[in-house]
Formats: sequence, C-alpha cells, structure tokens
Amino acid sequence: MSTAPTFPTVSGPLSLAGPAGVIEAAVELPKPEDMRRGVAVIGHPHPPDGGTMNNKVVTTIARALAESGIASVRFNFRGVGHSEGVYDQGRGETLDFLAVAQWLQAQRPNDALWLAGFSFGSWVALRAARQLHVQQMVCIAPPVGFRDFTGVPPPTCPWLVVQGEQDDVVDPQKVFDWAAAAENPPTLVRMAEAGHFFHARLVDLRGAIRNGVRKNLPPLQHQA
Repeated sequence: MSTAPTFPTVSGPLSLAGPAGVIEAAVELPKPEDMRRGVAVIGHPHPPDGGTMNNKVVTTIARALAESGIASVRFNFRGVGHSEGVYDQGRGETLDFLAVAQWLQAQRPNDALWLAGFSFGSWVALRAARQLHVQQMVCIAPPVGFRDFTGVPPPTCPWLVVQGEQDDVVDPQKVFDWAAAAENPPTLVRMAEAGHFFHARLVDLRGAIRNGVRKNLPPLQHQA
C-alpha cells in the first residue's frame, strides 16, 4: 500500500506516511456539484481517554464540512487505531497533524486549507496552525484549562468556536473568557443544554458549523 497516495476521488479509508509511521485516515468528500476549493484536516479527542477519528463529534464535523462543499481528512493520532507510534502529550500529535496538512497542500495546492478539531484535537489544530497558512479554523469544545494554551496564539484567519453551556469536561466560562480575550476573536456559538460530547445535539452542532463557516466558503470547484 502506498504511503503517499494521490488525493482520492471517493470517500473512504486512507493510509498516509507520518513522522511516527503510518497514519490511519479517512476522507469525506462533498457531492461533486457541491465541491468547493477547500480542504480540511480534523483532529480527534484525547487518545488516552478513548478519542479516535470515529468519535461522533469528529464525524459530525466532517459531515457538516462536506455539506458545505469542503472535503476533509480525519485521522487517528499516533498510537490510536492503526496509526503507528505512541501518545506524545500533544507534541508528536502536532507533527501528525502537520504531516496530514502538508500532504493535503501538496495534493491540492490551490485549495484553501481549513483546520478543525474537537476537544484535544482543537488544541492540536491551533498548535499546528502556527506553521500553516490556514484560511478557516473550527474549534469544538476547546480544552481551555486542561491544556497549556500559553504560546498558542489565536489564528489570524476567520475561526469558529462552538461550546456547550453544560459541558461536563471543560469549564464553559473559561472557554468564553479565552475567546473574548483573543486579539482576533472567533465567531462564538454557545449551545444551550449541550454537554461536552453534544449528546442529542449533534444535528444542532452540524447546523452551527455550517452556519458558522458560511461567510468564508471558497468558490465552487467548477467556477472559473
């Protein structure tokens, strides 16, 4: 199996070369007529707590982006699923994220690069954004208070933060204060009666993502 495949034409599994070995990934493509000139990388929750690329919030992000015309690659961090390597407290995971993003940029150099993540994955996405030219960031329940955000500046591009007001893992007020203090404040969506994993609120989350990125969508692929 090639570890440096070309960008696929159908949705499905993918194996990529990463700094710790093979990276297990999955591509989700929009309908051909909806395809826009943009691609996204999506990071998943904390690996030691069971986070994987098949987490329901992560797949909801991918679906919302596909419905918006944005192709995406979600992937397992090192040591998760069939991805090789071992958990590295966010350092190696940032390198994994960068490897996927750089592969995407090589495959689709004319497309806008978007980054997204849920919980731990959003923190890793923000860390990776410092080394990439990102045109949209999507952070779902960022782990403010759990992870060190010192030296992790907010992105300079448009960004969306969706935070449940009943989050039982992350303190919602810490997220709201962090977002309000950012030099480039995000579009902040406070979701009432939503916990950390958005149980029974995934449809609402999908809509919040679609609405939150609508103003920054790149042009359709078939447009001149």
